[in-house]
Amino acid sequence: MQPYELSLAAAADAIRDRRLSPVELVDSVLDRIEKAEPHLGAYVTVAAEQARRTAREAEHEAVHGRYRGPLHGIPMGLKDLIDVDGMATTASSRVRAGHRAAADSTVAARLSTAGAILLGKTHTHEFAFGLTTPQTRNAWDTGRVAGGSSGGSAVAVASGTATFALGTDTGGSIRVPAALNGVVGLKPTYGLVPRHGVTSLSWSLDHVGPITRTVEDAALVLTALAGHDPRDPASLAVPTVDYRPGAGTDLTGLRIGLPRTYYFDHVHPQVETAVRHAIGQLEALGAQLVEVDIPMTRYIQATQWGLMVPEAGAYHEGSLRTVPGLYEEDVRILLEASELMSAGDYVRAQRSRTLMRAEWARMLEDVDVIVAPSVPMPAVGAGQETVTWPDGTVESVSDAYVRLSSPANITGVPALTVPVGHDAAGMPIGMQLLGRPLGEPTLLRVGHAYEQTQPARALATAA
Repeated sequence: MQPYELSLAAAADAIRDRRLSPVELVDSVLDRIEKAEPHLGAYVTVAAEQARRTAREAEHEAVHGRYRGPLHGIPMGLKDLIDVDGMATTASSRVRAGHRAAADSTVAARLSTAGAILLGKTHTHEFAFGLTTPQTRNAWDTGRVAGGSSGGSAVAVASGTATFALGTDTGGSIRVPAALNGVVGLKPTYGLVPRHGVTSLSWSLDHVGPITRTVEDAALVLTALAGHDPRDPASLAVPTVDYRPGAGTDLTGLRIGLPRTYYFDHVHPQVETAVRHAIGQLEALGAQLVEVDIPMTRYIQATQWGLMVPEAGAYHEGSLRTVPGLYEEDVRILLEASELMSAGDYVRAQRSRTLMRAEWARMLEDVDVIVAPSVPMPAVGAGQETVTWPDGTVESVSDAYVRLSSPANITGVPALTVPVGHDAAGMPIGMQLLGRPLGEPTLLRVGHAYEQTQPARALATAA
């Protein structure tokens, strides 16, 4: 096994025990980038020399007993919305050409302090306003979409061109590409991970979180990221904890909510089969299944778009009026649509969210976790715009991909996607776990328990 193939936890153990040096690991990943990146397009920019220099510093620290913890010497990618001092934050847009960050974002600073090594910036759907990331190709089949908007981060992790990466999630932008590329993606509780220094799409829906190869890896990264920062008004002042799950797989006493409504409607048959099989494995580990009805389902998509579009429009108001031609057409049309929405529409979406949060809180009083598909279908072909379901319903690809992930953004609850197999064409399928606010320890415990029952996952095969 080459160093770039190691999970974060395995690489951390090897670095701690002096069986692997940060220099060896970074060199291996950079070599992998050189071979795979021309086929995948995961990165906006690769800071190879900076990464090698930081790796030498990390190795010197380790040799002299200054080991910073499990992220020490681990190479990572950051979605190109996340500021790093002196580096461009382009949001994969011509609007940001020439921009350079004047300081680190909170999350970049925390990862640097923990010893992680930045490889470069990963592509996003322009300003995170989309679910496909057209610059990037799926790590399992380059003729298919990567998912978005954190497509570059997911493809980098799935292909071995980063040991872990950060993404952002406003309507599913961590979980969708993670599921479509066969890796783990965690959208934390709203406010748990600070967003200072991260370009916003929709401030009341935005989250920052990790994309990793395993659930344990996600827990290690979350432990470094979480914690209050007063520069983010939504940041939660809650105690920091170690999110690493235990080694056990016994889920006896855990109540898992199985949705009767919404989450299995208009879902590809092979996705439903794989997810229900995984749910059966959780039940075999001792979990009790409890059927639940998802509340206010008819309002979910209207609420998501009613919040996201006006907030995005407000953020881009100035540049949309001065340099509209620099936006890609799909994003420009959505931003222009924001000007057609009334204040009343936005207020009604806010009221709907308030009611939805209360209803979800009541539902989650009776169960510990909700389990469901992460996305309704595997990755579609690049350029495909619609999907037709067996009952004749036609849905845009973007609406389909956001449909099952947006409830967690509206309500702010944590959500984790875990790979649960592949379809007949070899494309990954993901299972989503949703929990109570600040319920990350439970989600990670369940996801890790499931993962321990499965064979080790290989890296993607497209490159």
